[in-house]
This record gives sequence, C-alpha cells and structure tokens, in this order.
Amino acid sequence: MNFANKISTFRIVSVPFFIACLIYYTPDKESLRFAALGIFILGVISDAVDGYVARKAKQQSKAGLVLDPLGDKLLLMSAFICLSPISKLALQFPFWVIFIVISRDAIILLGALVIYIVKQDIVILPTKWGKFTTALQMLSVAAVLLQSRYAYVIWSLAVFFTLLSGADYVMKGFKVLYALDNHRGSS
Repeated sequence: MNFANKISTFRIVSVPFFIACLIYYTPDKESLRFAALGIFILGVISDAVDGYVARKAKQQSKAGLVLDPLGDKLLLMSAFICLSPISKLALQFPFWVIFIVISRDAIILLGALVIYIVKQDIVILPTKWGKFTTALQMLSVAAVLLQSRYAYVIWSLAVFFTLLSGADYVMKGFKVLYALDNHRGSS
C-alpha cells in the first residue's frame, strides 16, 4: 500500500471516532464537539494531502481511486447525519439539506453502478463542480460544528452546488451510456 492510500485509510479509520464524539456530545461535554471538529479538520487536510502525494509522487492507483472518495463520502455523510436534528447541538443541519446531499450521492452511486453493469468498466473522475461542492459541504460541516450563526449561508451555497454538480454528473453519465449505445449500434 502506497503512502497516499495510507492517508486515505487513516481518514476512513478516523470516521468512527468522529461519530463517537458527536454521539456522546452533550452541552456539558463541549470538548467532544471540539474533538469532532479536530478529527474532521484532520480528515479534510488528509484529503488534500493524499491527492497531492498521489499526483506528485505518481502514487495514483486503482485502490486510491476507491479509497479516496470512500473516505470523503464516509466522513461527509457521517457528519451530515450526525449533525442532523437528532444531534444535541443547538445548531443543526435541517433535514432537507441532509436529504439533498445524501440523495445526490445515492444517485451518483446508482448511476455508476448502471454504467459499470452496462460497460463492465468505470472510471469516475471528479469534476470541478464536484470538487467545489465537496469543499462547500466540508465548510458547512465546520460551520455547524463551530455553531456559526452564518452556517445557513454556507449550507445554502453547498446545497445549490450539490444540485448543480449532481445534474452535471447525471448528464455525464447519460453521455457515457449514449456513446456506448451508439457504439454498439454502429458495429
């Protein structure tokens, strides 16, 4: 396992600790909220570092193509779910925000599965909209963990770009399927 993949694995392993901090959080245990924030920030930093290391050290691998996005999705999805109205924090994500964020990823995953079944191969590369969306989602989580009164502005932007990037991924998926269908029709 190369160094970049070890960093991604670290991010995946950190998720249960992040979740535990938020599950056991109560207003009289503020240190757990800050521990969750610290773990989340380490996860965000590790996301940037593993991508940088993989590119600069030419350590891109098939495992990395799975581990990196898996680490991102586990960290973000657990954050959105744990910071929902089921949490004990004063400021939480509204259910509609969580629904949009999770639905987008579920649709992308389902589309990828369809493409894989049809093509017997798949390469999912992040788009500029997808990267920007991930950054805004990460900022949203940090804002909620910090209990910022402006968190709603950041999560509103995150939702807008989540919808935009979701539509972009769906259109790209249809293009892949359409190109494959046209290729088979011409042979």
